Amino acid sequence: MLSYLTSARGRYEWLSSLIMYLERDQEIHDKAPLSKGLLLVPSALSLLLALLLPHCQRFFAYDLQAIKDDFQIWRLICGRIICLDLKDTFCSSLLIYNFRIFERRYGSRKFASFLLGSWVLSALVDFILVEAVWYSFGIAAAGNLPSGFLAPVFALFVPFYCSIPRVQVAQILGPLSITNKTLIYILGLQLFTSGSYIWIIAISGLISGICYNSKMFQVHRVLYVPSWMAKFFSRTLEPIFSSSEPTAEARVGMGATVDIQRQQTMELLDRQLMLSQFAQVRRQRQQGGMINWNRLFPPLRQRRNVNYQDDRRSEQQASPPLEVSEEQVARLMEMGFSRGDALEALRASNNDLNVATNFLLQH
Repeated sequence: MLSYLTSARGRYEWLSSLIMYLERDQEIHDKAPLSKGLLLVPSALSLLLALLLPHCQRFFAYDLQAIKDDFQIWRLICGRIICLDLKDTFCSSLLIYNFRIFERRYGSRKFASFLLGSWVLSALVDFILVEAVWYSFGIAAAGNLPSGFLAPVFALFVPFYCSIPRVQVAQILGPLSITNKTLIYILGLQLFTSGSYIWIIAISGLISGICYNSKMFQVHRVLYVPSWMAKFFSRTLEPIFSSSEPTAEARVGMGATVDIQRQQTMELLDRQLMLSQFAQVRRQRQQGGMINWNRLFPPLRQRRNVNYQDDRRSEQQASPPLEVSEEQVARLMEMGFSRGDALEALRASNNDLNVATNFLLQH
């Protein structure tokens, strides 16, 4: 992965996909009526049932045994929309809020089709898994499944894992890193462990998400939202759940054109990527890795040993060191950094004072 990102084409493609993701994420809170509806309406109904109408909760229980024995087919709808557990309501609402990016990427109709397809497929998988658990372990889970719009939420982890770029944010405990996706996975884990049998819903949601995302069995041609229905809801419900674009906040990258704004964003992300690579190179050097990372990046901090000095001399003979501005070195030394660290950071960052400062502060 690191060698791919160090190439010009690889870095450009990676940054381009990341910029498109950030641009969509920047505007999604203005143009995501379906996500906003899923965030507000089920949450409000869940609070209403929990606080004011607890005697009506039995009508929204997801009981597969009652569906199978008493033909209460309506429970397949009522029991799979509203969460009866407020913890599940909170976690699923946060996940829907973070997954709102897909409505911008797919459009409201395709996003609704994905949710509809995974919702229907997961109901079938629920029956299969419940029967498999009963025949394999003798555990009756049919009447203990959690209620709510949970399976499509778990299904959204499939496109989230496959299509959202991973960017390192921080490093903890040596090899462990925090990325822009870590919090989402933690929320998913919290929801996964919130009940005894919610793992059945989670597995069925992931299976349905894989089937729909990979277009397996052509389910996307069967389970979708018709255009006439999308137009109807667009005219009736979209004005209710849409909001106007904020005018008080300035957007990131105030270029004259979209291309200039994208170029500014790419330069900023390129600096962040460089910092991430610096940190990875430094960790490899500290751990004594077998890979010669010095072929990709110059050393960032000197090691006071003979072997390192020999490697250093051979590298300097192969390529002369980059000239460093003494004024920038003096600025870094005024901040409290040593001259050696300042020189290495400036050479590694191609005399970019901001990148060198950020790296030295973070390490």
